[in-house]
Amino acid sequence: MVTQCGIPPGESFTYVLETKNQFGTFWIHGHTRHQEVDGFHTPLIIHSRKQPVIDYDEELLVAFEDWYTTEFNVRQEYINNLKGASRPPTNYAKALINGYDGNNTAPITFVPGKRYRLRVVCMSVNNWFKFRIPGHKMTVIEADGVESMPLEVDGLSMGPGQRYSVIVTAHKSDKFNYIYNVTSYSRFITKEEGLRPIVYTGLIKYKDDAPTKTIPVVSDNQLVWPEEAQLQAYDKQPRLPVDRQIELTVNRFTDVYNVPYSALGSSLYKSVLVPTLYTALSMGNLANNSSVYGPQTNAYVLKHLDVVEIVINNPAIEDHTFHFHGHNVQVIETGPFGSSSTINGQPVPHILSGPWPMWRDTVQVRAFEFIRVRFRADNPG
Repeated sequence: MVTQCGIPPGESFTYVLETKNQFGTFWIHGHTRHQEVDGFHTPLIIHSRKQPVIDYDEELLVAFEDWYTTEFNVRQEYINNLKGASRPPTNYAKALINGYDGNNTAPITFVPGKRYRLRVVCMSVNNWFKFRIPGHKMTVIEADGVESMPLEVDGLSMGPGQRYSVIVTAHKSDKFNYIYNVTSYSRFITKEEGLRPIVYTGLIKYKDDAPTKTIPVVSDNQLVWPEEAQLQAYDKQPRLPVDRQIELTVNRFTDVYNVPYSALGSSLYKSVLVPTLYTALSMGNLANNSSVYGPQTNAYVLKHLDVVEIVINNPAIEDHTFHFHGHNVQVIETGPFGSSSTINGQPVPHILSGPWPMWRDTVQVRAFEFIRVRFRADNPG
């Protein structure tokens, strides 16, 4: 519970969403008792009446999610009831692709010469996903419901909650079928050959009886992936001028079982007893005092229409994604932070956005990296 009370069992609540000029690739999910972990989520596509960034013949949905063999409340109860100081065994997630066990997903069918828009949605909770179609290039035209200037890449690297639209042009011949690759991983989970990370494969089918073309294996480090600050907004909005800056650092905590937790600031967030929206509407002038929302919330109160710059520092070895409810943010800059300037032997790049920073609602902050984003506080709530 954050802004409002949950829907009681057996009851219903109707949400009316004003999309106005909003369109693109989204997803919706539950926010109570980690319901999204147990599958309470779905893609949400809003089509535009405008001409797309690049014309295409057909669109296809590709959705990723992590999947556990037991429900969240069972796993949580097991951890809470343990005695002693030993860490419980980890229940590692498998992956679903379009709702099916990764390697059992139906083929993606291409017709020679056609141009496809793939709407790729990462509905995971803990796992990151890398998606490639060897033998094909992808051109990014959207991220998190915002159109981007076209950017050609070899594949997508996606954190939980992120979405992309890419244009893929089918080959002119149906002589071969191809294999797509999906890698599911979490950097905080120790690697184990064949289990972590997990690599799934599926078929790009041009013709039923066509042989599968063998594509040489290429290291991820030799491929082009979209970087957070590299994309440019299609509407060419310049960088916002800053009225206020907030700097946040990811801190790591462990419990008595040595299970790690992460938090922004010096304490873990705990759910509020009274929804924040009710507090804001009932406290009068005190609603502008962040302390009324509870010290466990680490709340910030913003001035309406101020441009707020948020710098998030991640000195830990785990990657994190951050989702901004109710706002898109301009991605201004990313770069190295903390005790290391490399990860897996590769330097953490420093990237300053171009003149038209990309807007999106979910950003990755990788291990030993910082990110700088800006938004206008124009959506009270």
